[in-house]
Amino acid sequence: MAIESTQGCDVSCVVVSWNVRDLLRRCLRSLLDGTEVPPGREIIVVDCASSDGSADMVRQEFGSVRLIAATDNLGYARGNNTGLALARGRYFMVLNPDTEMVGDPLGFLAAYLDEHPEVGAAGPQLCYPDGSLQSSRRRFPTLLTAFWESTLLHQWFPDNRFAHRYHVLDRPPTVIQPVDWLVGAALMIRRTAWERVGPFDEGYFMYFEELDWCRRCRDAGWQIHYVPQAQIIHHEGKSSEQVAAARAIRFQRSKVRYFSRYHGAVWGEIIRLFLLATYAFQLAEETMKWLMGHKSNLRRERMSAYWQVLRSGLSGTPR
Repeated sequence: MAIESTQGCDVSCVVVSWNVRDLLRRCLRSLLDGTEVPPGREIIVVDCASSDGSADMVRQEFGSVRLIAATDNLGYARGNNTGLALARGRYFMVLNPDTEMVGDPLGFLAAYLDEHPEVGAAGPQLCYPDGSLQSSRRRFPTLLTAFWESTLLHQWFPDNRFAHRYHVLDRPPTVIQPVDWLVGAALMIRRTAWERVGPFDEGYFMYFEELDWCRRCRDAGWQIHYVPQAQIIHHEGKSSEQVAAARAIRFQRSKVRYFSRYHGAVWGEIIRLFLLATYAFQLAEETMKWLMGHKSNLRRERMSAYWQVLRSGLSGTPR
């Protein structure tokens, strides 16, 4: 992977965006010093064929930002790889377009990585717009996590101990700490770690690619640190919520891919069949409520989404 010289550039910030023009504008404004990119930094926006005028907005309002206007939706992994292949910084900041900086978290994280050469990647504390904390620290998922986190079982038993451990809820969120991996909405990666570990796996269209990368980073001997003194507001899921069925398919397909890779094809197939069974149950439940005339429009929407998930089979790579 050819990467340009790092001379004069400390942090390269890559923002992959799809149809969130107004949030992207707010994100870029929070990254700029007035109307210009701060010295020692660069900002690269990869627009994934947005239909809301996002690319034109960047061209017209942010002349100091480098724009890559893709002709199709590249997804999170491929979009970031595309931007980072052109990045010049010593550190790479992978950033969602629905984020806003609180102060200068990029400068803080870069200084932290300067002082901790053993750390391959570091992430800030994420907050909701109302100031409440957002979970971003994770342990590596176990097989039990696959059944109890972000599934129907999690909906029924949200405080289950498997999800509790996975989200590192047994540690305070206000202290610096090593973790297994961090949510990719805001993640600063050391350039030398990226070059050693390699790019995001583009077999994940979106979801689980940062988990996969952090696992490979840890296997290569680097540490991952959570640094809550750096803070970023995250509006969370504003691109993917526009396509609910596609979001569910992409998330669960990525889950199957991850567990097949790290726990074997047999477990991947067991998890895939379990997930399909939960969606079949939900489809049957929504159908019964629809037949009873309870919130018919809502039931039809959910029935359609669950049917699309079942038709996908949760196999292959979503595009």
